[in-house]
Amino acid sequence: MAGSRETPQQDASFVPESPEARTSRRRLRACHECDWLTALPPLHPGEKADCPRCGHTLVTRHFRPVQRSMALAIASLLALAMSVSFTFVSFEARGIGNRIELTETATTLLGFHEPLVAIGVALTVIVLPAVYLSSVIWLQLGLLRNAPLPASRTIARSLAHLHPWMMADVFIIGALVSLFKVAGLADVELGISFWAFCAFALLLLFTTQSIDADWMWFSLAGEPPAPEGSQVGKTAASQGLVGCSTCRLVNRIDSNARHTQCLRCGERLHARIPHSLQRTWALLVAAAILYIPANIYPIMTTTSLGRSDPSTIIGGVVTLWQSGSWPIAAIIFIASVLVPVGKLIALAWLCIAIRNSDRLQNSIRTRLYRVTEFIGRWSMVDVFVVALLVALVRAGDLMSITPGHAALAFGAMVVLTMLAAMTFDPRLIWDAPNATEKRNRQGSHS
Repeated sequence: MAGSRETPQQDASFVPESPEARTSRRRLRACHECDWLTALPPLHPGEKADCPRCGHTLVTRHFRPVQRSMALAIASLLALAMSVSFTFVSFEARGIGNRIELTETATTLLGFHEPLVAIGVALTVIVLPAVYLSSVIWLQLGLLRNAPLPASRTIARSLAHLHPWMMADVFIIGALVSLFKVAGLADVELGISFWAFCAFALLLLFTTQSIDADWMWFSLAGEPPAPEGSQVGKTAASQGLVGCSTCRLVNRIDSNARHTQCLRCGERLHARIPHSLQRTWALLVAAAILYIPANIYPIMTTTSLGRSDPSTIIGGVVTLWQSGSWPIAAIIFIASVLVPVGKLIALAWLCIAIRNSDRLQNSIRTRLYRVTEFIGRWSMVDVFVVALLVALVRAGDLMSITPGHAALAFGAMVVLTMLAAMTFDPRLIWDAPNATEKRNRQGSHS
């Protein structure tokens, strides 16, 4: 029977065994980056399985993944609770000071009519991480009891979708940049919340890396047998197969059905992301258009002794460089200029290059895609810098900072480039040679 497996007696102390110890069936995986069909080998804690074609990591096995993820998630959630309960940072200049809590980095923006930026900051820094950690605890608690809790499959599906949008680590870099900027103008004191948030960002990173999705999905729903006739060493699409983007189960696509869903997690399946290139191009063009006002308009305005000084992204980099803060200037320049522009160029080049690719260059282009997907979120540093400075520096005409229109444009541009990377299907890079051969064969017969 599909998905059948032995079920141990329910026991609170039960430790789930690895999938390799619970089934003798061949377990197949289709690489999400090149579509190569591979049989997973037996894995021990600390080992991983990479795609033999492109090198993408298919599975990473951890030691006691359930207990490890749950412990890290609980510690992360406690650190987050501390970071929103105490003073984050305070400053004093000429006898006038201010202290803020972490949540004020978002709520203060509402007073300056920037609700979208405020929502973005709150979601990426506090709300989504809290939801993610709570979901991990819910899932692992059910696995420890050997009795998955209600809605576990739905919650497990959401983890992969939430992961790219959690930016606590990026916020820490933005906070450090902000503090360096303010340090020359006032006395800055870091609160308990700041150190708790640093611990939270680190623990959240460890938590996301500790998730063994292969182990988790096998424990939640087992694994149906591989589709009949599946052959490793070939692409999944050439055999009418597709690997689920969420649980990685290899499914057979029904060409007659309008929609095909994964047998294990229920995710909608597509041999390739529908209209991938068209969507990517549309998002890239929109992001490029938004990048113009993001650099023309001021991203924030500094008021000191009644004098207002609007600052653009490039203007802020130049000012920091001239004042001797070249490390901070370099961080802002890389995050706000080099990374967005580089990502736009890289994705546009990949969209063009897949028409004329070869196997030697496919690996290089796939690695470029991985880098492009990874670095995109770090452009949010400048948005977080604005959010923190606006909340912290509020001393009227003596000294204050207000957000500029560029903050929304720049934040929207970062989101669009992230979406562009998500809609680009890297498997198209490897499909191109086959498509070229097919066109050549068609041309020879005509």
